[in-house]
Amino acid sequence: MSNSLEIQVGHLLHEQGLKLVLAESCTGGLLGSRITDVPGSSEYFLGGVVAYAYEVKADLLGVRWNTLNTNGAVSRETVLEMARGVRNLLKADIAISVSGIAGPGGGTPEKPVGTTWIGLVANDEERAEKFQFSGGREENKISSVDAALKMLLDYLQSKQP
Repeated sequence: MSNSLEIQVGHLLHEQGLKLVLAESCTGGLLGSRITDVPGSSEYFLGGVVAYAYEVKADLLGVRWNTLNTNGAVSRETVLEMARGVRNLLKADIAISVSGIAGPGGGTPEKPVGTTWIGLVANDEERAEKFQFSGGREENKISSVDAALKMLLDYLQSKQP
């Protein structure tokens, strides 16, 4: 773990004085676990919401039912609304959201197993990216977390003076 993604992210969050929150679906809290594996992470990590069901995405994070019914939970629109919602709820600088189909079931021809959307919402930027992973359930969850940490790292590095 000497220079892992979570350590690099933690260092930059600390250096930039930013607070992070998470909204996780398919990763089930694994992203938060990785963030909190770093000693001192309580300085920059406020918390997160594991929003697995549509009801939690809608009721707690403010994802619109129309978004869920039209685009599905695994979509650009949903991860951006999840990230906006958790950022507002927990009053943070940056929010990361993850929603995907870890498998082995749940895939469709349009959204096969391994399809994952990751969102990032900050004061100055919103971005979402689609990934297609090809492992089993556990591998897809780990790949999703790594991709989310990499997206956050890229964002933080772009803000370096």
